[in-house]
Amino acid sequence: MQEALRTKLRLVNGFDALRSIAGVDVGYDVPRGLAHASVVIVSFPELSVLEQLQVFAPVNFPYIPGLLSFREIPAILAALAKLCAWPDLWMVDGQGIAHPRRMGIAAHLGVLLDMPSIGVAKSRLTGQFTAPGQQKGDISPLMAGKEHIGTVLRSKEKTNPLFISPGHKVDIETAVDITRKCLTRYRLPEPTRLADKYSKVKSLTNS
Repeated sequence: MQEALRTKLRLVNGFDALRSIAGVDVGYDVPRGLAHASVVIVSFPELSVLEQLQVFAPVNFPYIPGLLSFREIPAILAALAKLCAWPDLWMVDGQGIAHPRRMGIAAHLGVLLDMPSIGVAKSRLTGQFTAPGQQKGDISPLMAGKEHIGTVLRSKEKTNPLFISPGHKVDIETAVDITRKCLTRYRLPEPTRLADKYSKVKSLTNS
């Protein structure tokens, strides 16, 4: 399925005005066997919260590296169905094309929705890189052989870098540029930081 979806990937910018970004993250309520998908939409470039919600859904797929999307996307889609308004772009806590089959969760979601998406991962799944400089905003390429699959971004001084890769309808340079513009004083860009924070709330509200 990932190989089939890969044929639909478009790594060119597929949007005009960018007025809102949705941060997407998934947490787990292990005792109850539930995933809780959190979506926080912020205005861009102001980064003010416009909408947030959390939806719980059963976990029906095991954790297998490289197949995270099959475990988490059902909960994400359940959350998206409850949104009052959709954003212009999705920023997902996970990989975009920086994936062995170029189909990380951000790419998978972007292709399913046919909307622009960016993957913001806290760790490397695949590829080689040289560590970027220590200053906020410093970058280095993430490579799979001779293929440029993402960017390693120092989002905050004295912290581990992030791994930014386009998901769908966004090119590599724009994915980094948008992520940089969403940085505040934290390691994570504001959309996924807020979604990550909200995903840790173990409430069944909005489920």
